[in-house]
Amino acid sequence: MAGKTPVRAIDVARTSGVSRATVSRAFTEGSSISEAKLRRVLEAADALGYRPNAIARTLTSRKSGIVGIVIADLVNPFYAKVLETTCLKLQERKLASLLLSGADAHNLDTLLPQLLSYQVDGVIVAAATLSSRLADRCAERGLPVVQLNRYSELDHVNVVCCDNIRGGRMVAEHLLGIGRQRMAFLAGIENTSSSRDREIGFRSGLAQVGLDLKARDVGNYVYRDALDATQRLLSRKPRLDALFCANDAMAIAAVDVARSLKIKVPEELAIVGFDNTPPASSQAYSLTSVDQNIDQMVDQAVAMIVAGSPPTGQRAQKIFLASRLEVRNSTSGGATKVVRG
Repeated sequence: MAGKTPVRAIDVARTSGVSRATVSRAFTEGSSISEAKLRRVLEAADALGYRPNAIARTLTSRKSGIVGIVIADLVNPFYAKVLETTCLKLQERKLASLLLSGADAHNLDTLLPQLLSYQVDGVIVAAATLSSRLADRCAERGLPVVQLNRYSELDHVNVVCCDNIRGGRMVAEHLLGIGRQRMAFLAGIENTSSSRDREIGFRSGLAQVGLDLKARDVGNYVYRDALDATQRLLSRKPRLDALFCANDAMAIAAVDVARSLKIKVPEELAIVGFDNTPPASSQAYSLTSVDQNIDQMVDQAVAMIVAGSPPTGQRAQKIFLASRLEVRNSTSGGATKVVRG
């Protein structure tokens, strides 16, 4: 049996006694149309069961209303929350999301043809390294690009990032304030701006009182690698009394290793994470962690996408937001408190 013939914009125009262009304006946010005509069009559309075709609008407006989101680490609770928040905030702007998850966080060029084939209106890149080739191709098409939580020095790419240096320094100041002296850093992926800046800040905070790291290792931002790295760090003599991990997944691994070795947290070993993900606040871990304020980061990123590409010759925006330290039992052994960055 043949399906029902879909209602077209011209049908709504005839029923409401307006032009087809007026029908189009009625369903285009921000378009100029009188209240009387808008009411007639909407009443006719409702009576006929008309729904505007978003794909057809793309052909005439050259705008798809779709924003590409590229994330390479959805296993990480932080980026899962970033994705959820970004999708919701785009929906508030009546924009749709196109998710591309790259298995290789270091090379997004393989995703480029697929990304651009959907005629996206902009691209938000999180937990991935943005190549100059991808950035150039987007710039050629006038597509705004925002790097979230990591940054590069590319002039035409917007950046919204936590002030990771200040975040690392806050951790150092907190650990020094509770009397720790033999501290180590557990790095994420070595060539990422986030891990690098957190270590820079941590080292600078220690240097202010004449201290340096007693050790460092690499956990690549993942739980399994952090287990092995923490085993190596905690086998050192004299034993460490504090460990700063570049994200929560690694800090949770560190807590698990400490418990397996019968090392008391925080009495013998204070542990700090970064990102303040939901597991950090759980009763099982009660982890001291730096909160990046995801809502504010995503608000800024979406606003940049909506604003469009910077004019020719104008540098893109680079915004570094303040963070806060949520102090919990993994360092204090007492009530939770917040330290502002």
